[in-house]
Amino acid sequence: MNKKVQLQDLGNKDYKATWDFQEELFAEIVEAKIKNRREEREDETPNYFLYVEHPHVYTLGKSGDMSNLLLSEKQLEAKGATFYKINRGGDITYHGPGQIVGYPIIDLENFFTDIHKYLRFLEEAIILTLAEYGIIGTRSEGETGVWLGVGTPFARKICAMGVRASRWVTMHGFALNVNADLGYFDNIIPCGIKGKAVTSMHVELEKEVDEQEVKRKIIKHFSDLFEAEMID
Repeated sequence: MNKKVQLQDLGNKDYKATWDFQEELFAEIVEAKIKNRREEREDETPNYFLYVEHPHVYTLGKSGDMSNLLLSEKQLEAKGATFYKINRGGDITYHGPGQIVGYPIIDLENFFTDIHKYLRFLEEAIILTLAEYGIIGTRSEGETGVWLGVGTPFARKICAMGVRASRWVTMHGFALNVNADLGYFDNIIPCGIKGKAVTSMHVELEKEVDEQEVKRKIIKHFSDLFEAEMID
């Protein structure tokens, strides 16, 4: 079992280019696992954690509803945004500047074989990070991600999540609103859930937030929860 996770910060990178890179790493891990089984070997499989910030983009999960995108192709172009249908779970979401996106591409057989536990651990890493800033993040029953004010009229989502897993290898991940322009969420029904607002750390704290500091805190909690060794 290899609990080492290679951390890469891709900076600002196009969504499609990042998706292709994820697919390459995902295929590399799956291929290594198939080779191990075919040749009855026990070679270590690698794990990766990608940080990235995307230019304005809307993505729709495989079970998503196109009607949750409220813009035409021309309107998307006018806003300088792109749109992709992708192979993760979940409905529609937005990515853009000021948002921390994390894509763990890991072999869960190096950690535990439980996709629900995996999602709960991702949520917990964000919840623990938010707590360090005095923000109380919680789960909303039946809705993946991290929310504030659950059970009140002011419930709002601060972190979206959507993952894909095959042969216990994960891809896609989470998107935490740190200093994001929330106006871009007005063009969708986020995650297909009507009547739920979206928020960010800078709105909740009423100040700009150091994104590099937030990244470091997320990684600390991720590594603690997964008992992983993060390698730059």
